[in-house]
Amino acid sequence: MTQLHDITIKDIDVLVIGGGTAGPMAAITAKEKDPKATVMLLEKANVKRSGAISMGMDGLNNAVIPGHATPEQYTKEITIANDGIVLQKGVLEYAERSFDMIQKLDKWGVYFQKDETGEYDVKKVHHLGTYVLPMPEGHNIKKILYRRLRRNRVEVENRYQAVRLLKDSEGIVSGCIAVGTRDAEVIVIRAKAVVLCTGAAGRIGLPASGYLYGTYENPTNCGDGHSMAYHVGAELSGLECYQINPLLKDYNGPACAYVTGPLGGYTANANGDRFIECDYWSGQMMMEFYNELQSGNGPVFLKLDHLAEETIQEIEQVLHTNERPSRGRFHDGRGNDYRTKMVEMHISEIGFCAGHSASGVWVNEKGETTVPGLYGAGDMASIPHSYMLGAFVYGEICGENAVTFASDRTVPQLDEEFILQERDRILAPLRRDDGIPPNQFEYKIRRLVNDYLQPPKITRKMDIGLQRLKDMQQDIPYLYARDPHELLRANEAQHVLDCALMAAQASMYRQESRWGLYHHYVDHPETNNEDWFCHVQLYKDEQEQMACKKRPVDPYVIELDEEEKTAYQRMRIQKVS
Repeated sequence: MTQLHDITIKDIDVLVIGGGTAGPMAAITAKEKDPKATVMLLEKANVKRSGAISMGMDGLNNAVIPGHATPEQYTKEITIANDGIVLQKGVLEYAERSFDMIQKLDKWGVYFQKDETGEYDVKKVHHLGTYVLPMPEGHNIKKILYRRLRRNRVEVENRYQAVRLLKDSEGIVSGCIAVGTRDAEVIVIRAKAVVLCTGAAGRIGLPASGYLYGTYENPTNCGDGHSMAYHVGAELSGLECYQINPLLKDYNGPACAYVTGPLGGYTANANGDRFIECDYWSGQMMMEFYNELQSGNGPVFLKLDHLAEETIQEIEQVLHTNERPSRGRFHDGRGNDYRTKMVEMHISEIGFCAGHSASGVWVNEKGETTVPGLYGAGDMASIPHSYMLGAFVYGEICGENAVTFASDRTVPQLDEEFILQERDRILAPLRRDDGIPPNQFEYKIRRLVNDYLQPPKITRKMDIGLQRLKDMQQDIPYLYARDPHELLRANEAQHVLDCALMAAQASMYRQESRWGLYHHYVDHPETNNEDWFCHVQLYKDEQEQMACKKRPVDPYVIELDEEEKTAYQRMRIQKVS
């Protein structure tokens, strides 16, 4: 440990940022592969209860288990669900490692539902394949991960918020600058390799409740990893492919077709009629949901009142004890009983999340970003529809590759001038006597996103929104924090602003409609494969400005026939005339 003026510098081999799902797995894997390596897990909360799985998880949405599905079938499914714009090698790499990861977690003590023969009790929700594996006791998963971190002697640094990544003169990532969330201490963590595992960007749009932290995603997942990756020079991909999910009306959680669907629940309109064949989340599913709301047949509901009492009790046991255990109390307060009432649903705010859609920091099948030494896993990385199990698998992949990269590297040189400038920038809100509170700044960003960027997307509206958001950059020097906690919020708000700007830039660049509601562009209503069958990459250009470019879709490793390619466009139930 050394000092740079009054800044503490900690030297390690592998730095993992984010202690949710992918982060602990990356850190554990790196340490297991090279026990002599120094591995640090950096978390702005406390790793014991952090991330999207802080209160557990109710199931695996994408378990590729022999006898139920093959990696090739799963790769096809995700290619189709994502309108063909995928790095298939990355999806296939996940699929081929999926079952091994399930077995590893099983040995660690994670309980997955099994049938009377002792085999995994896999359910069908997806349009084509069978991939859903319930976790009726998934509330203990964070405890299990924490024990593995302790067993492998991973250094855990809680209550430090990573704000900017560092790189050396050759453009190789070299660690990060972080600030204490309780004492505002600025530190530098110098590392030979960095793995970003910061989760989704869930605070771009504003929930219908107006509450900043009442988001579909875990509200600590503000897009800080997306912002840090952008500023250090990494490419991001698919940011126009928004995450938009069905959720319970006025409750920041999903309706959970993955739990209810296999047991007979389904999405219905106000008449109680099912209008889509498949409740698997995709852009086209959300478009049908949106169209039903606009048709006069809304609201849309989760229908469970036709199920047997023992089935409803099973659903309640899972949904009211795992992931979001406040759900039962919410229903009690509303007088909602699954036995007698359909439960109203709504459309979530927008966000970036590869776990549920396809937007994130670009990574390849090795977890590598476009910046050497920087890796990405979980909801913030670009492998689509990866969910919790994908975060575990790519956490493992990144941990393996990052520790190998670090072993071949000497201690990197730091840019002292940049560090001191960043230190002053980070602490500036705390040194002001008055100014704009972070919550007001963030609320304005997210209200602008809802007003101008929410689908259906219209060029003139997005153009106005982009200009208004750019104008807000001039307000940053007036951000004011009264204490270290508000300083945390001020830093998060700036990450949120970066993500909102990215959403506008990428959406206007892709001049077609694709992924159903996710990129429903009124000015360009048709899908245009001739010009836009490609990834849209967002990056910082030589003038330090946001820019976009096309990246060709790599040749498929699993081919699709013409009938399969349009499977997800045919999910609306046709009325009998």
